[in-house]
Amino acid sequence: MTDPGTIDTDSGTPATASVRPRRRRRLRWAALATAGLLLAVAATGWSLYRKLDANIRTDSGTAQALAPYEKERPAPAEGTGEARNILLLGSDNRGDGNGAWGRDEGSQRSDTTILLHIAADRRSATAMSIPRDLMVDIPGCRQRDGSSARAQFAQFNWAFQNGGAACAIRTVEKMTDVRIDHHLVVDFQGFTELVDAVGGVEVCLAQPVHDREAKLDLPAGRQTLDGEDALGYVRARHGLGNGSDTQRIERQQRFLGSLVKKVRSNGVLLNPAKAYPVLDAATSSLTADSGLDSLSELYELTRSVRDIPQDHILFLTVPRQPYEPDINRDALVRPAADELFAKLREDRPIRVENKREGKKDKNGAEEDGTDNAGQPYRGTTADRDICTNE
Repeated sequence: MTDPGTIDTDSGTPATASVRPRRRRRLRWAALATAGLLLAVAATGWSLYRKLDANIRTDSGTAQALAPYEKERPAPAEGTGEARNILLLGSDNRGDGNGAWGRDEGSQRSDTTILLHIAADRRSATAMSIPRDLMVDIPGCRQRDGSSARAQFAQFNWAFQNGGAACAIRTVEKMTDVRIDHHLVVDFQGFTELVDAVGGVEVCLAQPVHDREAKLDLPAGRQTLDGEDALGYVRARHGLGNGSDTQRIERQQRFLGSLVKKVRSNGVLLNPAKAYPVLDAATSSLTADSGLDSLSELYELTRSVRDIPQDHILFLTVPRQPYEPDINRDALVRPAADELFAKLREDRPIRVENKREGKKDKNGAEEDGTDNAGQPYRGTTADRDICTNE
């Protein structure tokens, strides 16, 4: 070992004096390289964040359309605190890249409508489906062409088709007396891309399905559907079951429960490599109001509900029965529907029971409701196995 006092014969300096600067230079270069790497990662992360954030389309027109009616809209129920009510609208718009699923007729309908209630304590969430054929009181709304339509008693689907999200929101609020805090519109293409991004979603079929109209050719049993088949599965009315909208909605609810389970079980939200394509697909499909039109706002909403137990994520349909003047339409079952609306409005617990045997109306058709507030509503939960009671 060189003595500290030894002179380097080549440089005329102590040996340790020549070693220390080299070490310091290496440390400086290592520090600069690390800093550069961190900056590159940060820049990439920021770029990806901006891309995801820019994917979301903002619906500012709905807020403007709702503003003149603020005084007649429901006020948030007292004592509900941080409870949130979000109207989810599945648009069947054939434009904007959705032409593969039909001809663009210049309009769109609420192919699926769900009122999502998130409890204030973030220990439960209830997704209540509203049938498109439900007969309801629709308030006077401004139509898409700018003209005004009179108030009328008509199919729920008419509200979104002719008056957009604002008319759908006002119709739901008039029916339920529940204040809608936010709304999200999802299109066909976004749905298929989201299903593909999570690696497909599991479903269960009691019998094989061969449906040309829905573009489905599926075997019986448990299986995983890609985006295209999943869209046909949740929209089909003629090749599955008895072709009723009731069974279609129940199928959608089971599918959503399976989707929730899939996202939670495969670590999507905790794995950046898996999360990005899911977030890209999800944000690209969304049109949101100004309160949910940014990635940070959607993240805060997701973060607030991520710990809800799967058996407390409920799916049910508004209690309804065949509409007597036209059995191809639906009517609310009262008082069951009013009791359900009150529970949502007041943020009270709701129970569901899978495949509950309902009452029969005078024509022998099953009513989808409950006798009183103490009984569970017909529905399912996210923890239920997809093949249970198919």
